[in-house]
Amino acid sequence: MPQPQVFITRRLPTDLDVLQQVATVEVWIERQPPPYKVLLEKIRTIDGLLCLLTDRIDSQLIAAATSLKVISQMAVGYDNIDIPAATARGIPVGHTPGILTDATADFTWALLMAAARRVVEADRFTRAGRWLTWEPDLLLGPNITGATLGIVGFGRIGQAIARRAKGFEMRILYASKHQWDLELEKALGVEFVPFDRLLSESDFVTIHTPLSKDTYHLFSDRQFELMKPSAILINTARGGVIDPDALYRALSQGQIAGAALDVTEPEPILMDSPLLTLDNLIMTPHIASASRQTREKMANMAIENLIAGLRGAPLPYCVNNI
Repeated sequence: MPQPQVFITRRLPTDLDVLQQVATVEVWIERQPPPYKVLLEKIRTIDGLLCLLTDRIDSQLIAAATSLKVISQMAVGYDNIDIPAATARGIPVGHTPGILTDATADFTWALLMAAARRVVEADRFTRAGRWLTWEPDLLLGPNITGATLGIVGFGRIGQAIARRAKGFEMRILYASKHQWDLELEKALGVEFVPFDRLLSESDFVTIHTPLSKDTYHLFSDRQFELMKPSAILINTARGGVIDPDALYRALSQGQIAGAALDVTEPEPILMDSPLLTLDNLIMTPHIASASRQTREKMANMAIENLIAGLRGAPLPYCVNNI
């Protein structure tokens, strides 16, 4: 029997030997995602798809599939995939949960500390030849140790953030759909509070909630008005959780002191965005999980899901439990 056909929408940071033993593999080698029309063409004949968050896997695409047995995404989130459409067709959808928790939490702290202590701004200042001498009031930023940290969303990554915050002797607040058990709260030293209270009391606010209808533009003008003028906002979750126009107004008008984003709306950010003109904003290109070890493990998990689906076996990490 001929081998099943697999399409991978980008080069992966791992070898494909195991997959190539069981399938004929085609990899899209460009840095940019394959255009939608390419995906539409490929989906008609393939048995397995390994995709990324940047690929739109909608109901039209899924309806065009004639032999598709599995969709495997190299990411924790899957808001780019029409899960109900895949489920209706009996197609399991895999993802890669858990593995990027520590890498993302580490990078969140890197952004928080860089924003607080103005590291990127200081680097530009030095390279521009503006460092003349030691100055008592040069590039001052807030203390991190002992400050109040607000965590929006308290899943694996939010909890990992809290564990790190304990080392900085921070007061830790969290807002979530539901309150977690008291033993966990006590172990992590956190307090469950209403979202508005978290915003008004936090020196640092970090976002770790999925993107959904409920969280789209969760941060807009009203939320920034509630925050301290000295507050710093960090987002390593999804760009759509923040209204970019409202963020620009808040940063440019001094409603909040600064922000650091690893994700944007749209993504990548348009080069004419006014956000790019701000000195009190740090931006990185969606690299929170980009440790070598983490990305390799993510790729291997995605391949594991893909092979299971091709064989008709349950996916180890399945979104829709088919």
